[in-house]
Amino acid sequence: MPSSRLAYSFARNVRLTAGLISALASALALAACGGGGGGAGNAAFFVPPAQQPATPAPADTSGKSTVLMRVKPEAVGVNCTLGGARVEAGLDADANHVLADSEVTSTQYICNATAGVDGLSTLVRMRAEPAGSNCAQGGSQVLAGKDLNRNDVLEDSEVTSSAYVCGGAPGATGATGSSGRDSLLAFAAEAPGGTCTYGGQRVQSGLDLNANGVLDAAEVTATAYVCAAAPADTRWVSVTASSVQTESNTGYQANSGTGVTLTLPPAPTVGDWIKVVGVGSGGWTIAQNAGQRIDTRGLPGGTDFDWRSVAPAGSWVGLASSADATHLAAVSSIGELYTSIDSGASWVLRLPVQTWSGIASSSDGLKLLAAVNGGALFRSTDGGDTWTNDGSSRAWTAVASSADGSRLVATAYLGQIWTSADGGSSWTARESSRAWRSVASSADGRVLVAGTNGGQLYVSTDYGVSWTARANGQFWWSVAASADGSILYATVDTGAVWVSTDSGTTWGAQSVNRDWRGIATSADGRYVVAATSGGSLYESSDRGQTWHATSDGGAWTAVASSADGVKVTAAKSGSTIQIGTRRTSTTLGIAGSISGGQQDSLELQYVGGGVFMPVGYVLANLAFVVR
Repeated sequence: MPSSRLAYSFARNVRLTAGLISALASALALAACGGGGGGAGNAAFFVPPAQQPATPAPADTSGKSTVLMRVKPEAVGVNCTLGGARVEAGLDADANHVLADSEVTSTQYICNATAGVDGLSTLVRMRAEPAGSNCAQGGSQVLAGKDLNRNDVLEDSEVTSSAYVCGGAPGATGATGSSGRDSLLAFAAEAPGGTCTYGGQRVQSGLDLNANGVLDAAEVTATAYVCAAAPADTRWVSVTASSVQTESNTGYQANSGTGVTLTLPPAPTVGDWIKVVGVGSGGWTIAQNAGQRIDTRGLPGGTDFDWRSVAPAGSWVGLASSADATHLAAVSSIGELYTSIDSGASWVLRLPVQTWSGIASSSDGLKLLAAVNGGALFRSTDGGDTWTNDGSSRAWTAVASSADGSRLVATAYLGQIWTSADGGSSWTARESSRAWRSVASSADGRVLVAGTNGGQLYVSTDYGVSWTARANGQFWWSVAASADGSILYATVDTGAVWVSTDSGTTWGAQSVNRDWRGIATSADGRYVVAATSGGSLYESSDRGQTWHATSDGGAWTAVASSADGVKVTAAKSGSTIQIGTRRTSTTLGIAGSISGGQQDSLELQYVGGGVFMPVGYVLANLAFVVR
């Protein structure tokens, strides 16, 4: 059918409501073909009563079934992670001008974009679909995708989803469309004013009476509006009381010297938001209702750890963890090697009376490699129950393992780097003799990074066959690698934490100078924990760009991390081992909260399932307080 090209986007504050459903069900009944879409953002849709047609649109008497379309809100779930709209279409088999569930033959999901990630609008475009394999009698194709180049036009290269709304079979009067009239849609920007206070989109529909493929003004039989909601900073409420129940889509100024508690909206809909700004010296606290929590992974202080001490005590110099942190191993410089198979709840002494210098683990925790300073390399393939050694006698300083335990690497002080491709059965000397102190490996063993005491970092991208000097000469202490080897970390004794995001080609200092010791990262390189001697453990949730203290002080020496970065094992010299669980959200229900101080601000958006997600913040203090 002839059809104009349609493209539209929704502003950030547009929300799909029941009004949209009723409007599209009545006003957008399509004849020989149909199309439409839902918004990408949070918007309000309504049809002013005065704009509704006084009588139903003319019935189609061409002998074809009418195609109807409707749009429903889609809750947060498998189809749309952050919710969105479900566009349904089908033939009006019973000719009652209502699309029943049994008549739906086409469904398309148009999902809300992830809040705060890319800021891109989602565009929807409809185009005619000729008779063919997709629609035997022709119809319409509805296309959707993100406006990657921000030109407000959905180009073919930007389309990520599509659906077809097909016309009915030929009627008794002859070929399809011979005497029927197409129904057209026209979209246009609606300026701010009486109809849409903050502007929006005007949607008009009607039958193409003159068959020119254009919806002329005289052919319009129904008009609906998609109106943008009020901008986030439009409605502000100054709060001086000690507590207040908040409303959705409202900003609050906490203006008290004794603190203000603001309770989240009790029954929000997906896309609703609140914002709070600390004006008074007392600061603010956002409290929760039953069943609610706030995702804190993007907030300073929101990924802090809850720590618990586990036995035993020792002069710990090395830790290793399985991917899920169920299997743990620890070595002491004065003789002990312990393992745990219950996430640190209990420990078993394995190999005493050795001067251990490092330990590494496969991802399942069953294959272990431990090094003795001035002794041999010890291997276990059963989680530490039994051990063998290679009979060497070197000043081993550090070891690392691939995820499957087949590729191993070990460094010797004033010696060489040694690699194994068969799980430690045989070893090959690599590189030159240097003051090697630390080594780390990617999951496949291809990317390796090794640090020297007073020299440069050295990187290999061919399983240790060749090495290239990188960064500056430093007293490198410890190194860590993401699973794919693209993100590498290195700590300096009385220096900074250095980071590379290109597999070790370039490096940059990303922290203040401290007596840094061990460092560990999640598999994706995002979450990092580093130890300091005489200070605290420090954590970063943004690939080392910012750091904050996450423990008490002490002679921290070693850390190990689970693959997801949520579980961390840390050790002090002369003290017990600590198990830390990273927070990813506030405590569920009324016990959970987030607090900020004067000049701190936070904006939260509801994403469904009782979860609010931060979409913006300004922080004058070091971190938010999360409970």
